[in-house]
Amino acid sequence: MTGAIGGFRLARPPEQITVAEVVEAVEGRGAPFHCTEIRQRGPVPLTGAACRTPCSISQVMHRAELAWRRELGGMTIADLVEASGDAAARRAKTWLATLTRAS
Repeated sequence: MTGAIGGFRLARPPEQITVAEVVEAVEGRGAPFHCTEIRQRGPVPLTGAACRTPCSISQVMHRAELAWRRELGGMTIADLVEASGDAAARRAKTWLATLTRAS
């Protein structure tokens, strides 16, 4: 759709589009956490050699990102619609149906 209200179309049915794919389409595929190696800064910095392995903050953030991506990958747009309650689900299903028919 174009015009004053803009719009978009779904390339696949909502049951086949994961929340992870939506997040990646909007935010990109980059990692949400970027280590700035704070161990090498501050009043008593470590050397680069001492920082060859990731610190505990980086490790926990990596594990959290994997869990986040797993959770988002296991949920589809259709699942979100179903979980939103009866009235919202009916409105969303009607809207999603118009998006997939317009493709």
